[in-house]
Amino acid sequence: MKWLPSLFAAEAIPSAVVTFVALLMFVQLGEGWGKSTLLCGLLTLPWVLKSFLREKVRRHGRFAHVLRLIEVCLFFSLVALAFSFNISKYRVGHIYGILFLICFFCAWHELAARMYYERMLRPREQRLYNAPKMFFSQCFVIITYGVMLLVVGGLEIFYHNRHQAVALSWSTSIYLLAGIYLLLLIYNLFTLKPAHVGDRSQTQTIGGAVRAEVRTIDRIIHQPHWLLVVVCLFLMLLPQALLFHSRVLFLYASPAEGGLGCSLQWIALAQGTVGVLAFSLGLGYGYRLERRHHVFSTIPTACVMLVLSPFVYWLMTQWPPQSLWLLCMATFVAQISFGFGLNACIPYVRYISGERYRSTINYLYIPLVALVMLIPFSVSGWLVDYLGFPHYFAVDSFMAVPALIAGRLGTMKIKNYKSI
Repeated sequence: MKWLPSLFAAEAIPSAVVTFVALLMFVQLGEGWGKSTLLCGLLTLPWVLKSFLREKVRRHGRFAHVLRLIEVCLFFSLVALAFSFNISKYRVGHIYGILFLICFFCAWHELAARMYYERMLRPREQRLYNAPKMFFSQCFVIITYGVMLLVVGGLEIFYHNRHQAVALSWSTSIYLLAGIYLLLLIYNLFTLKPAHVGDRSQTQTIGGAVRAEVRTIDRIIHQPHWLLVVVCLFLMLLPQALLFHSRVLFLYASPAEGGLGCSLQWIALAQGTVGVLAFSLGLGYGYRLERRHHVFSTIPTACVMLVLSPFVYWLMTQWPPQSLWLLCMATFVAQISFGFGLNACIPYVRYISGERYRSTINYLYIPLVALVMLIPFSVSGWLVDYLGFPHYFAVDSFMAVPALIAGRLGTMKIKNYKSI
């Protein structure tokens, strides 16, 4: 499977830029916390609306050709993003527009890659390769989130006497990332072969694709308790959604602002390396437990791990870690519980969308999950501004109570519906 590592690496790199790195871009360019998290929250819209593109991608077929085309577009988008840091006028607007375009291409790539994967491998082989697929994907998330921030931090020191040193550091780093992506693109040009089955294009208008998705939505809303299930998922994920961007702000903010005042290098090691590794371990282990023992589908309190992370950050506001080792240890605990607990979304996604996302690597990019997390993502910066970090993380920790109640209620409703 020569195409497996490079295909999902080509998906992970730009997705990590949009999901994890963009917030620090906006903050370092002088945008406030509220505006930065709002912009990052709105960047999830292409993943929320991904379902309306799904039928069109499936009907078009020719997945290997589509994937090559998208990767070419992503490469030029990364180059444009790097160049946009050199434009002084409307810099943030240019950067946001290009990031939104990258996110759209990522959503398109994720759909085409998933369909290509499911047509190249039989269901039994898919289960066998799910773990390697996640491994390769998360390795390149670490390269993008961890190593890239290390490079940016180092370049900021190197360019500290230059005009617009921050913008120059980001520009150089993204050019280097685009170079790595170009190598993946060239490799995929030769390794991606036509899919074994279902690769022919089928004639369908855009209106037909939309009508197909409308029929899917109509099917969903006729399921019993569908709205209650969505509300329960929203409440269950609320503590983590509020934490997603605020934890990075907490690490980056100065002690005078209530944060830890970490450098980009410390954030890269704690969040971008140790945090990603811990999240992957928790996600993978939880996925195995669900697949073999149906833990999250049958035990109403299985989501308890999902709500532990805010307590870790509240404790850090009371007893700030004095070394990188302690910070990494706290991040590891928070992220492994997040990754493990995120598997609690599986029954909800399966109830609403069926088996459509059975081979998805990261549940954060599933439209239903992205939808319920969009508003908390967007408002978290303003809430931090208003409450301050200690009170914010205390309130977020208290949200564990309705989250656990919602998780229990939602799981029981889904379980009762399946037993009818």
